Amino acid sequence: MRRRRILFLVVAAGLLVVQTGCWSSKEIEDLSMYVGLALDAGRPAALEQQLEKQGGSYPKRNLMTATVQIVPMKTSGGGKQQAGEGKGPEFLNTSETGDSLFEIMRQYSLRRQRAVIGHHLKVIVISTELVQKQNLDKLLEFVLRDNDIRPSCIVLLSQGLARDTFEAGQSGEIPAFKLKDLLRGHFRTGKILKEVNLTRLDSLLGSKRSFILQEVVAGDGETEFSGAGIIKGETGRWIGSLDQTDVESISWIKGEVQGGAIKSYDWRNEPITYEVESMKSNITSRVRDNRLSFHVKVESEGRIIENWDVLENPSKPEYQEKVKKIFEKRLSQMLKTTLEKIQSKYKVDAAGFGDRVKIQHPKYWRKVEDHWDEVFSQTPVTFDIQFTITDYGSSTK
Repeated sequence: MRRRRILFLVVAAGLLVVQTGCWSSKEIEDLSMYVGLALDAGRPAALEQQLEKQGGSYPKRNLMTATVQIVPMKTSGGGKQQAGEGKGPEFLNTSETGDSLFEIMRQYSLRRQRAVIGHHLKVIVISTELVQKQNLDKLLEFVLRDNDIRPSCIVLLSQGLARDTFEAGQSGEIPAFKLKDLLRGHFRTGKILKEVNLTRLDSLLGSKRSFILQEVVAGDGETEFSGAGIIKGETGRWIGSLDQTDVESISWIKGEVQGGAIKSYDWRNEPITYEVESMKSNITSRVRDNRLSFHVKVESEGRIIENWDVLENPSKPEYQEKVKKIFEKRLSQMLKTTLEKIQSKYKVDAAGFGDRVKIQHPKYWRKVEDHWDEVFSQTPVTFDIQFTITDYGSSTK
């Protein structure tokens, strides 16, 4: 009997220890988790200026303004409260200006009861104005070092103020989550780039090679992907932008199109549209007499998904052959226009041609990798485009 009591006490004590294993847990409502970070050129907000006039200042240079989007929103503390109409998730946008991102994060503690934490940071948006002035590697130095921030966090550029992309949109919608979710549309259109997270960005910056990042614009609480910004490898700074069609063209060159459309006009100037079902691209590099050239072969299968010319019958093979050539010509024009832009205007390899040289001609690559953008801008590129129309939809009417 005594042994049973002792055994019971031991088991009870053990269960008590297990049950107290979460005594340091914190309710999510008591945390200030920021899910979005926007970086703009340094312009202190009205609230910051007001606080500084009253003594709320410290030694700094106003190089950048950091805006964090905090969820769940707490009404206490400084910042601009935003929420959708009616019930729904609430969030808080609050900004601070300085010249050290880590110091800015600590400054938030002077205005909020709870320190902001970045364990659930989903997206970083940086204005092209700021990246034009400051090296991207420097701007993200703290972010890339911080163990709290997950490497899966994605990075975008913005035309206009980055913090505007965090404005309230539809009811119950958290802007930072929306931006990340928009990237899921990559399988529907080639105008959306494959996401670049912190791990991938760190690798790109370390390579000192030029690359592109998805750009976003904002207006009236809405956001839209608007093309891509070019980051020069040598400087780590933004040098210009590509439009949506350019991004789509680069996706075709790199073989990253998973869906989308090619629109053109037939011989009666009526709109016709090709829906992409599948595609593949092969970039071949050739070195002869120490001279480099590229050939890009693009193949795709798809359907005639829209045809405004009521006088034509899409089911006829001769019609399909004619419109196939129209679509091939349209894509060829797109690719050549984009190539001209990146080779002649910006003089950078924004389409990954260097990767093929590195694999196919490693000895030659070692000679040119330090000045690859210059070499690429003078390298001829040819295209071979072949479309196959598999069907014309469920109706010819």
